[in-house]
Amino acid sequence: MHIKVGTRGSKLALAQTNYVVDRLKAAYPENEYEIVVITTKGDIDLTKPLDAIGSKGVFVNEIEEALLAGDIQMAVHSMKDMPDTAKEGLVFADAWEREDPRDVLILKKYKTLKDLPHGAKIATGSKRRSYQLLKLRPDIQICPIRGNIDSRIRKLYEENPKQEPLDGIILAAAGLHRLGLEANISEYFSVEDMVPAPAQGRLAIEIAQYNHELLDIVNAISDEESRQEVFLERGFLKAIGGDCHLPVGAYAKKTATGFKLRALFGNEDGSKLAEAVVEGADANQDLIDKAVQEIRVQLGE
Repeated sequence: MHIKVGTRGSKLALAQTNYVVDRLKAAYPENEYEIVVITTKGDIDLTKPLDAIGSKGVFVNEIEEALLAGDIQMAVHSMKDMPDTAKEGLVFADAWEREDPRDVLILKKYKTLKDLPHGAKIATGSKRRSYQLLKLRPDIQICPIRGNIDSRIRKLYEENPKQEPLDGIILAAAGLHRLGLEANISEYFSVEDMVPAPAQGRLAIEIAQYNHELLDIVNAISDEESRQEVFLERGFLKAIGGDCHLPVGAYAKKTATGFKLRALFGNEDGSKLAEAVVEGADANQDLIDKAVQEIRVQLGE
C-alpha cells in the first residue's frame, strides 16, 4: 500500500508527521509512505488573530479537501487545533499516547512567573492561556502573537524599535519537546494552574471514511487509556459548545479508581471563567455532563 500523508509545512507539523510515519513504518514496513506538504489559510495569514480569521478549520480545510479528493490518504494534525467533529466523509483515527499536555513559560531574563516585575509583558495568541495567566498574575500585560514556535521565540528575543520588548511567551510543552527545544523552557504550568486545551499534546490522524483498511492499521497503535481520555476531553469541548472565540480547556487522566476530568470554560472577554473537577469510575457521557453542569451553574446559566 502506498500511503500519502498530508501535513502543514511548519517544522512542528513535519516533526509530528515524521513521528507518525516512523511509528507506522516500524509496525507495517511492507507499506510505502510519502509526506505531502499542504499550505493552509492559517499558514498564509500570519497577521490577524486566529479568532479574526475564522474557526479552528483555518489550519486544516485545505488538507481535508485533499483527503476527500483522494490526493492524500491520511493527514496528521495537532488534535487541539481540530473541530470536535470530523468533516463529512472523514473520520479521526483512535488516539495514540500523548506528549506532555502542559503549557510552559519561556522568559527572556527571569526564571519564573513569580520573578516577573509588575506589568511584565507576556505574549500568547490564546484566550484560554491569557485569562488563566491573569488569574495567577492580574498585573501582567497580555500581548498578541502569531507564528510558528521558532518565530515566536525569535520575537521574544529580537530588538524591535517599534515595539516594547516582551518579557516572555506561553507555548505548549508538547511542541517544544517534539522539536528538541526543551532547553528554552523557563517554567511549566501545572494543569491546576493552567488547564490545557482539550487533547493538547495529542496528534489527530484523519482518514477518509471509506478507507477501512488504513483506519484499522492506524487504530492498532492506539490504546484504551488514550481513547478514554480523549473521549472525555473532546466530549467536553463538544458538549460545552466551545470554539476558538471562547476560552475552553479540558484535561482528563486515568486514576487508581477511574477517571478525573478537569474542565474550564468562560466568555469571550474573560470576565467570566469557570472551572470544574469531576471524578467517576468510568469515562462516560455522564462524567462529561456533570462537568458541563457544574460549569453552567458557576456561570449562572
